[in-house]
Amino acid sequence: MRELRKAPRRSGQRESGSQRELKLLRQVFRTFPVPVVVLDASGVVRRISAETSRMLGSPAGYLIGRSFPLFVDVSRRAAFRSHLTAVQQGGQTATFQTRLAHQGRAHTVQLAVTRLTMPGEPQEMVAVMILPLEAQVAGPPHGPADRSDATLVMAAARRQELLARMTRLLLDEESLRQPVTITRAARLLASESADWVIADVIRDGVPARACVLGPSDKPVTQLVRLAEQMNPLTAPAIAHVLTGGSGVVHEMLEDEGLLGTVPGGPPLLRVMGAASVLIVPIGGEDDVLGSLTLVRLRDREPFSLADLGVMEEIGVHLGLAVRARRSFQTRSRAADALRTSVVPRSLPDIPGFEAAAIYNAGSSPVGAEFYDVFPTHDGWGFALGGAAGKGEEAASVSAMVRNGLRVLSVWESDPGEVMRKLNQALTAQHNGMFVMAVTGFIRARKIRLASAGHHPAALLQPDGGVRFTAGGGVPLGIAAEAEMFTEELTLSSGQTLVFYSDGLVASQNELGESYGETRLADVLARCVTRSPAEIVKTVEEDRHAFSGGRVWDEIVILALRVV
Repeated sequence: MRELRKAPRRSGQRESGSQRELKLLRQVFRTFPVPVVVLDASGVVRRISAETSRMLGSPAGYLIGRSFPLFVDVSRRAAFRSHLTAVQQGGQTATFQTRLAHQGRAHTVQLAVTRLTMPGEPQEMVAVMILPLEAQVAGPPHGPADRSDATLVMAAARRQELLARMTRLLLDEESLRQPVTITRAARLLASESADWVIADVIRDGVPARACVLGPSDKPVTQLVRLAEQMNPLTAPAIAHVLTGGSGVVHEMLEDEGLLGTVPGGPPLLRVMGAASVLIVPIGGEDDVLGSLTLVRLRDREPFSLADLGVMEEIGVHLGLAVRARRSFQTRSRAADALRTSVVPRSLPDIPGFEAAAIYNAGSSPVGAEFYDVFPTHDGWGFALGGAAGKGEEAASVSAMVRNGLRVLSVWESDPGEVMRKLNQALTAQHNGMFVMAVTGFIRARKIRLASAGHHPAALLQPDGGVRFTAGGGVPLGIAAEAEMFTEELTLSSGQTLVFYSDGLVASQNELGESYGETRLADVLARCVTRSPAEIVKTVEEDRHAFSGGRVWDEIVILALRVV
């Protein structure tokens, strides 16, 4: 060691014998049979012998430049720093026992620490001689001891596979429909890439903890509960990522306070037994929606810059998925609001009648078919119909017609006049939309019907006979002076009127055959003694069996039975 203090060769001078000897001594240092490490004043590894590399299970290129205290077991790290400071200040050699832990290996060692002046170094260095006393291996080494081309390729392949699996998970329809996007992503990361996963999200501008997942093979339930209750902003590293929008990786943990402290206790990372931490934002730099924190324990390979790159990409994908889900929810709520505006949640009781209806949205996320039962100025009214087309515009037109029927029925006693005024209002808008509809006003047992291009209703007799009303007329919105077809029925006890949308009779089987009104009449003939609720259910079940469960257009069935 004393020879290492010799001065280096000056530029332009020939190499002297002492300099050649220095080269030889450096070579001897690298092949020294006892593990030896040279540290700078801050404790960072500057030189390392081949035996040290073998003992720790990592190549010299991986170990040089890292803080040596991080290789010391957490429980003895403070004592090591104290000995190191004493050697640097006092100049005396210190000998003491401690434990080194790295890549799943734990070594009980005797350390000899001495101050050293290195050639070409402006500051004094520290030499650490390591005498192994006992070694324990927690399992097959996961560390980068062998970073051959094949190993690197396999590691890259695993990262790409994780990214692909995450993408498939985030594109799953359930992730859009249910609030499980972040939790499902965290579970995948916990099973594939980390021992602990903490997900935080920003809700209404405030960071909140979304989920905490710990090692499944260890009793950490209580610690999980404590971590769930912690404020993300009390973790300096998480707060930095949330505000800065860029990820960080601590390959070898030096600051145990990065994730804050357990309430009234030690740092969270110490309790976890953490050795490496990686934190990435959810979303991009300009729109951070939260953060993902991954923690690995001491028996696993630490996170690397390559891991950081993949996790940052996952964070971006997760941010896109979260935004897509929020957009989906917004559109879904809008669709629900539109659907509520055309389909009532329940039907009111009509004196002297029983009523029931069934609605099947089909493949359309926003319905354009409507039905309704409502009071008029001197009785009750009902309506059924739908705008031609699909989507929000058709649904809004249907909602307008449905609400217009309700409003006009307060003043008008004739459903035909109501339909004519609605037609004039619709054609005046020049939106190119037209609506097929039927409405009826009930007074005692008399029903006056007005049809605007709608299918005729089926009238089920107590003896099982079925006949159809006239129906017909011109759809609303085509021409301002179009005539509505009107008809008046007087019903007796036990008779049932069944109204239906085009989606019912136009349903097709695998041969391309339509359900049709003939099959509808046959089904209704078998429902003589059944209630309206049973009738609409029976018809829909028969249509479902006929079409093999396939539904393209919305289906509405409304039944009114005289008590």
